[in-house]
Amino acid sequence: MDAENVTRLRRVIGRLARLLNAAPVSENLTPTQASVLALVSHRGPIGMTELADIEGLNPTMLSRVVGKLVEDDLVRRLPNPADQRAVHLAATDTGHEVHQRIIASRTATVAKILDGLSPDVTDALLGALPALEALAEGLRTKKG
Repeated sequence: MDAENVTRLRRVIGRLARLLNAAPVSENLTPTQASVLALVSHRGPIGMTELADIEGLNPTMLSRVVGKLVEDDLVRRLPNPADQRAVHLAATDTGHEVHQRIIASRTATVAKILDGLSPDVTDALLGALPALEALAEGLRTKKG
């Protein structure tokens, strides 16, 4: 792919990310806090080391993010039965509810946009899903 098309793709990804990141802001969360909450809600209980690896965050930044989520009663720290020095994180009921609202808001945003597009464009997007999923996986694995 030539540089111009790579730039176009990068720009559209950025615009989509900004659009979808409005949902966590409405819940008073940063995109990083929402991402950590999503992982804890989906995979929890999860250890801090695993969470840092998945998110690509350094331990200090992750500690700040988790501290805010704990303070807001969205996640709780649990003792790690295998290592008393470590903790696992689990979403609270409130955390699960907030995560579900973020998902619903993002889904509604995308659905509203799709409803305004022509069937040809929506068909093309559907056909491009496997390629977009591969791109996202490639970006995720190159992050670390």
